[in-house]
Amino acid sequence: MAKQKETITIYDVAREAGVSMATVSRVVNGNPNVKPATRKKVLNVIRQLGYRPNAVARGLASKKTTTVGVVIPDISNHFYAELTRGIEDIAAMYHYNIILSNSDLKKEKEISLIETLLEKQVDGLLFLGGEVTEAHREVFAATSVPIVLAATRDEKKELPYVTIDQIQAAKEATSVLIHEGGRRIALIGGPLTDSVNGYPRYLGYKGALEENDLPFDDELIRIGDYRYRSGYEAMTDLLKSKPDITSVFATSDEMAVGALHAAQDMGRKVPEELSVIGFENIPLSSQVRPLLSTVAVPMYDIGAVAMRLLTKYMNDEPVESGQVILQYRIELRNSTRLREWEEERL
Repeated sequence: MAKQKETITIYDVAREAGVSMATVSRVVNGNPNVKPATRKKVLNVIRQLGYRPNAVARGLASKKTTTVGVVIPDISNHFYAELTRGIEDIAAMYHYNIILSNSDLKKEKEISLIETLLEKQVDGLLFLGGEVTEAHREVFAATSVPIVLAATRDEKKELPYVTIDQIQAAKEATSVLIHEGGRRIALIGGPLTDSVNGYPRYLGYKGALEENDLPFDDELIRIGDYRYRSGYEAMTDLLKSKPDITSVFATSDEMAVGALHAAQDMGRKVPEELSVIGFENIPLSSQVRPLLSTVAVPMYDIGAVAMRLLTKYMNDEPVESGQVILQYRIELRNSTRLREWEEERL
């Protein structure tokens, strides 16, 4: 009975079930105004034929596709993978499907992916992690589709976003090292051209030094790419050129673990001789020895809150604030000597 190598249409289902296409449409869309016997017959035919409703065609009729586009920088990065889990859980709760697109943090690719998702008639768009440039704003301004940023922010506050205070979090992480007695504190940071993570975390590090009357020395700065290898290489170089450093703030956990291993390979005891603190609190931070102190970012919550905010915009629900700053915490473990952290110290 089923057709081979052909797309089964709503017309085929209606003809086989002996009902109108309108009746099939009502069954597919869960309309209660269908007799139980008729609904059962139509559903049986749908199963037998292997019919799958065309989401785009349904969207043209209802003006909704129940799909949300998500532009993500790097799905292999655990930070964004956990954030995406939060998005997917809330999307499922509100009966939305997710289309994930990986941008590799390339601006041209981001713009292309955004335009492609909008062409697919998504009901909403989540943009993760990248800088919002004027090119992005032009694309966003040309659509009526709701857009929410996650793990990044719009400095002009024109777009809704969900993130943490990157500068303050980095300042607090550096202050941990200062309050345990560190005086030669190095930074292994991300690119300063990265206005979302790299530069704000650099500013937080620098601000903590200034607030505690410690000199800023740019020779204690090394730039990596947030990955393990760059952290290892940066720490190796630091210990060769600046062996008197007392502690290191690495602006990602992967770089922090690379730095920790480099220090151990060069005979430095952590934390007895050198303290290390990271940023993000990915699972790796609690799998190394010594356990890594870090800034615990609520990755799952950022995704979940951003998706819930988007559902409000898509369904014209009231929104108290479009700019949401979530709380982070300092997770002190064994790679630093300080065991307790009091917020009033800041």
